[in-house]
Amino acid sequence: MGLIYAEVELFNADDLTRAHDNVISKDDVRSLKVEKILVDTGAVMLTINEPMQAHLQCRVLGRHIVELADGEQQECDIVGPVELRFKNRLTICRAIVLPSDCEPLLGAIPLEDMDVLIDPLRQELIVHPLRPNMARIKIPSIRLVPLPADATGPSVL
Repeated sequence: MGLIYAEVELFNADDLTRAHDNVISKDDVRSLKVEKILVDTGAVMLTINEPMQAHLQCRVLGRHIVELADGEQQECDIVGPVELRFKNRLTICRAIVLPSDCEPLLGAIPLEDMDVLIDPLRQELIVHPLRPNMARIKIPSIRLVPLPADATGPSVL
């Protein structure tokens, strides 16, 4: 199987909130169309490069040491929130900011959250065919139990 690329849109999610609250206009929301992001199930998070971050201007949330594919370790900014859109799916996540010459990556966490799959025959990212209209998220370790008659609301164990 070759490399899989997808087209996504990235938004500064703080800007989207400010636009929703009429603090800024919708035209002032910083966004970026990424025509070619590498779908990398070996990566955990979304990664963007410095020029992408300079355009989006997402908040710096902290720094992490990241290990690159060649084994080099580097300290990088973690930014967010980033709203990532693919077809009819979206997720809000953090992003690792890599140096300017690095290729952006779409990692496992946003892929799982959007409920998308890699189609190996067509070599493309697709919306889950069994759930084309809405993503499903599995939460196997939580179960709802009935509450006693004198309690209100659901109970989670």
